[in-house]
Amino acid sequence: MCGVPFLELFMGRLPDLTKPSPKGLAATFIACALGAVLVSFLWLLPAQAAAFAQVPDTSGIEVSADGNTARQTQGALALDAFRRAQVGSNRELDGSYFGYLYYVADAPGYLQLIVVNQTAVVYVPADQAAAVGFDTGQEADRESLTQLLCALDGPASKGAAQLADVRTWHFTEEPTFNLDGARIRFDQELRPGEFYLCLIGEDGSDATDPANSDPLKPLFADFALLAKADGVTVEAPKEGLEAFISFLGEVDLSPLWVTLKTTGTAILFIFVLGLAAAYLSLRLPSRAQDVLDSIFTIPMVLPPTVCGFLLLLALGRNSAPGQWFIDIGFPLIFSWQATVIAAVVVAFPLMYRSARGAFEGLDADMLDAARTLGWSNLKIFFRLMLPLSWSSIAAGTVLAFARALGEFGATLFLAGNYVGLTRTIPIAIYFEWMNGRSDVALFWTVIIIIISFIVILFINLWGRRTTKYRRRIEE
Repeated sequence: MCGVPFLELFMGRLPDLTKPSPKGLAATFIACALGAVLVSFLWLLPAQAAAFAQVPDTSGIEVSADGNTARQTQGALALDAFRRAQVGSNRELDGSYFGYLYYVADAPGYLQLIVVNQTAVVYVPADQAAAVGFDTGQEADRESLTQLLCALDGPASKGAAQLADVRTWHFTEEPTFNLDGARIRFDQELRPGEFYLCLIGEDGSDATDPANSDPLKPLFADFALLAKADGVTVEAPKEGLEAFISFLGEVDLSPLWVTLKTTGTAILFIFVLGLAAAYLSLRLPSRAQDVLDSIFTIPMVLPPTVCGFLLLLALGRNSAPGQWFIDIGFPLIFSWQATVIAAVVVAFPLMYRSARGAFEGLDADMLDAARTLGWSNLKIFFRLMLPLSWSSIAAGTVLAFARALGEFGATLFLAGNYVGLTRTIPIAIYFEWMNGRSDVALFWTVIIIIISFIVILFINLWGRRTTKYRRRIEE
C-alpha cells in the first residue's frame, strides 16, 4: 500500500496532503520517514569523519578523544602533548638564515619527527629515552613508537599526507642528522625560549630551493613528549548519541542562521523583482525586450566569481554608489547585506525566466476579454495571470531559492568569510573541508539537503493547490 504513494512522491504525482485521505497519510508518513533517515544519518557523522581521515589501524593503541595522547594497552610507551605542523617557514630569523624551520616549543626535550621526500626522521631526546626505557637500537621499541606516532598523526593529518604512508624511517638520539646532502637539526634554541627544528643544506644553503639539482621537500613535522604508558591518562572518545550531542555542542551554528536569514530575505526580493521584470518586459517593444532580456539573464551564464567581481567593482570604495553608502555609515562590502545582494543577483534570472515563460504562455484572448469586462491591469495580473501561471512561478521560486541557498562564489567575493556575519553554509562547507574538519563539512552538507528537501516539498504542495484552481478556471 505504501509503494504507490512512495512512487508518486518521486514521480511528481503527490497526493493532496491537505485532505485526510489514505494516500495523503501514506505520503506524509513517507516524507517523515525520509526526514528521519536524514536525521539518523547525522548520528553517523563521527564515523564518517573517521573514514574520510583514513585513520590507520590502531589496534593495541588507545587514543584520547582530543587526539593529543596515545598509549599502548599491552606495552610501556605513551606519547603526550602531540602536535602536528603542516607547514614551516623558510625565511631569515633575526637577520640570519637557519634553513627551513618548524617551531617546536618554548622548552627543549620534545620528541621531534620530520618527513622529507617520503622519509621520516625521528629524534628521541636521550634523557627521555632513558627515563622510559626506550632504546633506538631495538626494533621492537622502534615499531612501538612508530605505531603510536601513526595513531596520532592520522586524525591530525586532516586530509594531507599521512605518516602511515611513509616507508623509510630513521631514529636518532643525536641533535643533528645528515640526510641526502642536508642537515636536520633538532632542539635548536634560535631565540631565547624558542626551540626549532631546522632543515638546511650542508653548506648553509636552502636545501629546499627548486634550483638545486635534487631539492628536498619537507612535508610536515610532528612533536610530542615521550612518556610511560601508566603515566598518562587517556580519555576515551564518546560514542553514539553522546558523541553526536558533544559534536553539536562544538559546532558553530551561526552559518545556519546566516544562511536562513540571507536566503529568506533574498527570495522575497527575487520573487517580487522577478515577477515585476517579467511583466514589464512583455509590455515593451520587441527590440527593447531582447536587450532587457539579455541584461536580466546574463548573471545566469556568467561564472559566480565574475558576478562577485563585478559587484565588488560596482559597490566598492572606488565606485560612487559604494562611497555613498560608506559616507552614510552603511558600507555594503563585507557585510550581511552583501550576502543578500549576491544571492539576489545570481538567482534572479531563474525567477525572471520562469515567470516570463509562464506569462507568454497565457491565452491573450482571455486577457483581452477580461479587459472588456472593465478589469484593470492590476486586477488581471493578480486574479488571472498570477494564478494561471503559478505552477511555473512556483518552479522558478524553487530554483531561485536553491540557487540562492547554494550561492558561494559571488558571496565569498563580495561579502567575504566572516563567522557569524557572512559565513553561509556553502562557505562553511568549503572552509571546514579546507581546514580538515570533514565531519563538520558533512554535517552542513546534510543540513542544506534537509532544508532544500523541506522547501521543495512545501512549494510542490502549494503549487498543486493552485494548479487545481487553474483547471477550474479553464473548465
